[in-house]
Amino acid sequence: MTIKDTPEEWEIRATATPFVGNKTSVRTDDVVMPDGSVVHRDYQVHPGSVAVLALDEEDRVLLIRQYRHPVRQKLWEIPAGLLDVPGENPLHAAQRELYEEAHVKAEDWRVLTDVYTTPGGCDEAVRIFLARDLSEAEGERFEVEHEEIDLEYARVPVDELARGVLAGELHNNCLVVGVLSLIAARAGDGLDALRPAEAEWPARPFA
Repeated sequence: MTIKDTPEEWEIRATATPFVGNKTSVRTDDVVMPDGSVVHRDYQVHPGSVAVLALDEEDRVLLIRQYRHPVRQKLWEIPAGLLDVPGENPLHAAQRELYEEAHVKAEDWRVLTDVYTTPGGCDEAVRIFLARDLSEAEGERFEVEHEEIDLEYARVPVDELARGVLAGELHNNCLVVGVLSLIAARAGDGLDALRPAEAEWPARPFA
């Protein structure tokens, strides 16, 4: 038996969208279960996201601290953003987010991991990139607004982040998954064996 996620779609008898927001919406599907019964399934429809674990020459990860209203906390995170344009190349989106949020560019890009953040209630898919060979971006800094006005920045050693994750001190899912994936990759075939930056992503196909 191969342990691998596979695509599958159960029959939908009816669907409705009771809420449409600025970036996401809520959908209700009537889904046929294996025993023939039909049940309602409500879930958030999300365009998808990218995140960047940017690793500098001192083995430190570039972090951003940002207020997140739904959880009423300021969270340490890695740069991330929405795939605002349908079919957008996720690498290009990740490069844009790294520039806009941290005014940093990277020469070496790999796919670190792909995840569904909350597949029981949201279809958000996130591609987390590993970015290395960092340098300051050229030109003016991106003009921020809203929560981003209050951003804080840090570069933190990988080992320190791993300790914080396991101690329950760091909670952002992309940070947690990214750091632990980095450690697993190093313990396995190494970072150069990671998928190329333009690797296929069936969850969010792109040109």
